[in-house]
Amino acid sequence: MFTGDHAYEVASSIPLHYPKSMNDNFTPTTRNGQWPKGVSGNPAGRPRGSRNKATLAMEALFEEGAEELISKAKSMALAGDTAAMRLCLERIFPARRDRLVHLDLPPMRSAKEISAAMSTVIQAVGEGQITPAEGEIMANLLATQSQIVMAEELESRLEKVESLAEPEKAG
Repeated sequence: MFTGDHAYEVASSIPLHYPKSMNDNFTPTTRNGQWPKGVSGNPAGRPRGSRNKATLAMEALFEEGAEELISKAKSMALAGDTAAMRLCLERIFPARRDRLVHLDLPPMRSAKEISAAMSTVIQAVGEGQITPAEGEIMANLLATQSQIVMAEELESRLEKVESLAEPEKAG
């Protein structure tokens, strides 16, 4: 079994080498030339959000002929090219992500009220108001709410029992 002391001994036994000239920003590397985990050879690093120069150049070239490409894809799609149609439709109507679900749910302060809300969700799925996947997400949310309500009820009961037990201890 390894202990914390053993891990320290292993880590401290890794041989480090230092270059001939060291500056304040230098961190030693292991013999195989790799930096220790969590340490970078360039602390400043590449700025967040910076983009590759080649990508920027390609985008600039594409922007010059973008209108022509769009009109060509549009004319090909209108002429019956299915691949061009798919490309155009994917750009016009992107894949649907989550949407706002409108359901009139009752207040949820007790297990009975959460059960009523679950029935509303199941009915909405059955009537096609929401998709089964949306219903599943709603059901998971209601299950979480149910756990919270049960924990609150348990805490309330425990406080009542403790308050009844305190006078007995004092007397």
